[in-house]
This record gives sequence, C-alpha cells and structure tokens, in this order.
Amino acid sequence: MTTFTVDTDRRLHVLDITDRVEAAVPEDANGTVTVFVRHTTAGIAVNEAESRLLGDFEAFLADAVDDDGWDHDQLDGNADSHLRALLVGASETLPVSDGTLDLGTWQSVLLVECDGPRSRTVDVRV
Repeated sequence: MTTFTVDTDRRLHVLDITDRVEAAVPEDANGTVTVFVRHTTAGIAVNEAESRLLGDFEAFLADAVDDDGWDHDQLDGNADSHLRALLVGASETLPVSDGTLDLGTWQSVLLVECDGPRSRTVDVRV
C-alpha cells in the first residue's frame, strides 16, 4: 500500500490525482488497484478531468445538497459535506496492466473535496 496527501484550497473542490495514483502502482503490477480516501467528507471518482467539467461537477454537488438545514449541523456545521461525499463514495477500484492504470481515453482519477480546505490522505492498494 502507498499513501499520499492532497491539499485542497476550497470547500468544494475536484482535483485530478491520476498521476499520483499511477506513480503509486508498482511497475510489475497486474490486476486491480483500489484508491481510497480516509475521510467522511471527501470522495474518489473516475471521470473526465476537463476544467469546465470539474467546475460543473462542483456546481452539481453544491446544487444537489443544500448547505444547511440538516440535523448534523447542530454538532459541527458540515452535514452538507458528509452528504455530498456520500453521493460520490470513498473509493474506486481500477484495472492495472503492467504497472499502468488501464483507464479509458478520457478517464481520470478525481479527489472530490466536500469540506475544504483540508489535507486529505489517499491510499492506493494493489
């Protein structure tokens, strides 16, 4: 297993981490790799990393879940972040061939920050 950290700079932020994930995969690896974020207010997704689409993704998550009005907000004010991360999910399992992620042409591995800015821990397990 390899672990790395990603620093985010906005409350809702989608970042392309494909290169960091691929660098964590051993050169002789074949099979699958699981990418997992160790937080309940962040997620991992696979999609296209085109900048306008990433902005659309952030806007979609903002629109899909109201910022306030949730019971958990009485505790620490970030229920919206937990709910957005629940929509995305904490991990993705991807195919690996000869140490390379076997992604489609436009697919990238994305870290989805829902409660930033923060430092997030990502695990890569082959």
